[in-house]
Amino acid sequence: MKRIFLNKLFLVSSASLLLAYGVIFACADGDFGYFGGDSNFTPETFVDESYTPLFLSGDIFYGIGFDTEHNSRFNNEIKSDWNKYLKTKVDTTTVNYFLIGEVERRSYSEEKKVSQNKTDVTQLHVFLKTKKQNQAATKWSKKMDLKDAKVKSFIEFLYLAQKIETVSVNKDYWSYEPVVAKTFNDLKMIQSIENVYNTTSDPFLKNRYWFLTMKAYFYSNNKQKAITFFNKTEKSVPKNSLYYRALAYVAGIQHKSKQYAVSNYLYALVFDKCPEMRVVTAYSFRPKNESDWNKSLTMAKSNDEKAALWAIHGYYKDEVQAIEKIYGLDPKNQHLDYLLTRLVNKQEQQVNNEFYQRSDDYKISKYLTVAENKLENKSKINTKAFDLVTRIAASGNAKQSYLWDIALGYLQILKADYAKADANFDKAEKTMPKTKLSINQLRLLRFVNNLSKIDKLTPKNEKTILADLNWLYQELPKTYKGQEFRYQNASAWSKRYLAALYKEESNPVMAELFGNSQDYYWGEGNSFYDNEKDLLAMKKFLTKTNKSEIEKIGSEIYSLKLKDINNFQAVQATFKNKIPEAIAFMKETDSIQNMLFLGNPFNGSIKDCHDCDHAAYQKKKYSFNDFLNTIKIIQDKVAQKEDEYTNNLLLGNAFYNITHFGNGRTFYETNIVGYGSSPYSFRGPMKEMITNCSVSKMYYQKAFEVAATKEQKAKCIYLMAKCERNQYYNNKYSTAKNWWGIQDDKINFIAWNGFKTLQKEYSDTKYYQDVIAECGYFNTYISQ
Repeated sequence: MKRIFLNKLFLVSSASLLLAYGVIFACADGDFGYFGGDSNFTPETFVDESYTPLFLSGDIFYGIGFDTEHNSRFNNEIKSDWNKYLKTKVDTTTVNYFLIGEVERRSYSEEKKVSQNKTDVTQLHVFLKTKKQNQAATKWSKKMDLKDAKVKSFIEFLYLAQKIETVSVNKDYWSYEPVVAKTFNDLKMIQSIENVYNTTSDPFLKNRYWFLTMKAYFYSNNKQKAITFFNKTEKSVPKNSLYYRALAYVAGIQHKSKQYAVSNYLYALVFDKCPEMRVVTAYSFRPKNESDWNKSLTMAKSNDEKAALWAIHGYYKDEVQAIEKIYGLDPKNQHLDYLLTRLVNKQEQQVNNEFYQRSDDYKISKYLTVAENKLENKSKINTKAFDLVTRIAASGNAKQSYLWDIALGYLQILKADYAKADANFDKAEKTMPKTKLSINQLRLLRFVNNLSKIDKLTPKNEKTILADLNWLYQELPKTYKGQEFRYQNASAWSKRYLAALYKEESNPVMAELFGNSQDYYWGEGNSFYDNEKDLLAMKKFLTKTNKSEIEKIGSEIYSLKLKDINNFQAVQATFKNKIPEAIAFMKETDSIQNMLFLGNPFNGSIKDCHDCDHAAYQKKKYSFNDFLNTIKIIQDKVAQKEDEYTNNLLLGNAFYNITHFGNGRTFYETNIVGYGSSPYSFRGPMKEMITNCSVSKMYYQKAFEVAATKEQKAKCIYLMAKCERNQYYNNKYSTAKNWWGIQDDKINFIAWNGFKTLQKEYSDTKYYQDVIAECGYFNTYISQ
């Protein structure tokens, strides 16, 4: 989807604002792939809100993606300014009503309100000019004195402003195709606006008509007049937000004229002096080449202006270089702090918090010890960045020196300088603001430092982290639901860290509690629960009543409970045809045993169609517990040689339907076995279990052996052929390194023994005809 470009210049309006909006500056390194969840360092803690979109992000702008506040950015300021100007002459609700046309449209009802707003303004303008009563004049004369000079001025300004808004307000930020720019070509109207600016003596109105004149010229078909007007008048204009919004118009026109160096210099001025527009100017700033950039620098008239240029340049290029340049110009410059957060967050990107390494095909190639992980991360720290932060933090000259102390302490953790990190955190704590967020940020980093100090768990050092573990795992998730405080990464990392420590101590149960192989190592070989010894050890641990404090924490955060393990054992026992054992385990699964099959698990169909079976009428709905008990009853009947054909057939269907090919996949889909529409979504042992039709084939064979009619035998032959077919594909794809990349070997229809037998010996049966009618695969085979 394309961004809307108006005559190749993206025009946006924020209330009475219009800006040139460029494409993201081509030299940007790009932050794609980075998200706040990968971080322990929350920039919002100490940095002004105006910089928030410029924090390191995996999107164009942090937290918002694309900037969509073009029509509403200054709404509150505009309403506040007019309310102060009108004071008691017009109530706040009425003022806001007349200004609502400048608000971003959000709904049909608001569109109607805006339309009525414009109608009222037009009618009031006519009334003031002609003195002839109309509907709006009658209505609003009851709420405000239409003879008052300030009220008249308000209405007349709105009337002129709304004329310009017919081309300036943009409701659609996205389009598949470029959109032709609208222009305001009523030169008499523009001149009348400028005349009001020239003649009015009221400072408030003069300022607003100055900006409205700039806006009108910008939207005209002669944009150069906006620059001429600006240059002629700018010295007499207050340096408020209106001034910098107008300056951004000039920057946009200069960009359109390919005067990139001038344009970017002006955008930097706006970036520096108008915090509300930092996201806009950063987006629009785009030197075409190094020469443009250097020319912009030479235009800077002060260190502040140079620093502003470097502040935006650093957003796209190199934070370290930008910080170094700005610090040399002004150690207390306001832009340093946001660049520091980007520097720290980029260092975090380099860190491996997984405690394993992956091969080129993204499989885990090596598990790392805690020592190996620390060594790897230490080697990834940017020495130049670290030395720069160290130097600035040591100087104490930065505007928020505590932020630099905290940042340095965090980088020292990554370099395994834990004592120095403690010292810097102590230093920062003495001077930092005691907000909830700053206190939590410092506590989080202290925790990361304290845990990082531990190379081997002991009862003594466990005590140093217990309170923070409970805070991290239990309290913070209740307090923070989003990215307003970045604790999630520390939470995940700490679990992996403790798991790695327990693994080194040969304590598989505690390693599993914190590492949870189901979450982190999914699809990579065997799971913890594929080892029966470990499984039984976990069951024993979970029933333990005298757990230590850290054992309690581990069991509370572990995603699996005793019922899940019993369910897994019940599934395994079922696939092994150990039904009494499966029933016993299923009884210990709490509510899981009452879950219902979506289809009848005892039905055997010609074609495997889960949705068809699920939609079919079911006289009885089977729960998992019902299913196992019914199998037991049928097996007992077979043992007593009671209706052997029917009962063996039912057993074959039951065991077939709980495989991947049947209608009862939900039986095996558990937190331990896994979930997935393809067997290749499961780890090896589970894939083998859920695709194995040998038990069902055994029962179909037994049914065949006792079948009394040809029809019965034909059915058994076909159902065994389905098992034979499934096994063929299991074998074929299990040998491929990349199963989805197997080349078409042109073998689409195999003459399995079951198909051969069915065609050769049972073609005169009705069941044979039913198979031809329903099974396209078999029909194609016999046609060949």
